Amino acid sequence: MIAEKKIGFIFIEGFADWEFGILSASAVEWFGAKVLSITPDGKPVKSMSGFRLTPDRSVASAGNAGLDAVAVVGSDNWTRENPPDVAPLLDSVRQRGGVVGGICAATLVLARAGFFDHASHTGNGRTWMLENAPSYKGAQNYRDVPHAVADGTTISAPGTAPGTFALEFLRAVYPGNEAQFAEMRSLFGLEYAAAS
Repeated sequence: MIAEKKIGFIFIEGFADWEFGILSASAVEWFGAKVLSITPDGKPVKSMSGFRLTPDRSVASAGNAGLDAVAVVGSDNWTRENPPDVAPLLDSVRQRGGVVGGICAATLVLARAGFFDHASHTGNGRTWMLENAPSYKGAQNYRDVPHAVADGTTISAPGTAPGTFALEFLRAVYPGNEAQFAEMRSLFGLEYAAAS
């Protein structure tokens, strides 16, 4: 039996509806994880399409000390001036050996917090990363690929890759379950294999 893991998902206003569902549902359905929604101040936010999310907690919640992993969900608001500061939570999860991931514009959060300084990573394009986080030091580690990239416990993905983001993130949280991941990859790929 796999021990229950706690995975936090950080959402901000205008979060991308399509970027977290495969990860959150797969974590619960296949691995029995407990997933928690987090916003910077613990207040509700709306997605790009207008769906309203009422979070379980804020980034400052004392309960976050029990998180095994955290995934930051993309939003165009991560590219704005003075986006919410969630780096302290990400750092605390990393210091405990937990998994930290970001998809789409949320890769900027990891870049600004120094997660990519020495880690292979990807995102929405090297030029885009440098335009939106000009002081990030990891540009030499950028990989121009259309799928998620894992480097140890740091996971990144372009916004068009929620499937491989889910796979790489869960592989880092639940190492040693390769048969399950092979099955998941096969299932996720069926849609594209049959496409014209």
